[in-house]
Amino acid sequence: MRDHLEEALNHRDDGYGRVQRNLRPELPKRFYKEATALPADGGYTVALDNRPTLTPGNRTPVRVPSEDIAAIMAGEWGSQGERIDAETMPMVRLVNSAIESGETSIPALRAEVVKYAASDLLLYRAEHPQELVAEQEQHWDAALVRIARHFEVSFQPTVGILYQEQPATTLEKLDHSLEGAGLLEITALVSITSLTGSGILAIALRHDLLDADSVWNSAHVDEDFQARLWGVDEEAALRRRKRRTEFDAAVRLVEAMRR
Repeated sequence: MRDHLEEALNHRDDGYGRVQRNLRPELPKRFYKEATALPADGGYTVALDNRPTLTPGNRTPVRVPSEDIAAIMAGEWGSQGERIDAETMPMVRLVNSAIESGETSIPALRAEVVKYAASDLLLYRAEHPQELVAEQEQHWDAALVRIARHFEVSFQPTVGILYQEQPATTLEKLDHSLEGAGLLEITALVSITSLTGSGILAIALRHDLLDADSVWNSAHVDEDFQARLWGVDEEAALRRRKRRTEFDAAVRLVEAMRR
């Protein structure tokens, strides 16, 4: 799935994409001097010149239960220059997205993680070359073994891209492993799942079965192999750095919600 997104990004400046880029609206000017994290209604908010922030879509007040997360968001607001670029504010965007989705979206978000796990990156292996096969086994087998033992489940990896159904009991237990995840945490887990192409890795991260770097490296086994084989593409490297920033923000949100 991530490969298809990469291909689309590779051609984002072709034809219509180039026209769309030129038609993008100008970034809004910064309208505040100071951004601060403040207590609010049993949690915390970010205030811009002492005015609490609202989500950009439905104008809902931004409240988070973690002072650390509020401080990160305030830092993102505070680091803006003359114009506000939302692309440089991953935590703000992630929290706003969660708040605007609302508590009723939790079941659907949880189902999205399990849906990825049912056709997970880690379960579809290369047939060749042998070097790639070995690297996939090294990184992915370790993750599968850890989560299989922890939740007493089994997986059915396959070679190639033809769909391989996973045991129903495995998916049920993976779904059960997400119980208790509130709106902010499950939104962050969906982001991690999307960025890595793996619900299994997101679940492993939530349960401390793998650390953030291990998850990230496992998600990029194929990409790293191709880079060593053909060299690093600068645009792809830039996109990867941006994705890592998004990933790190989501990881910090998951960690903060578990404290």
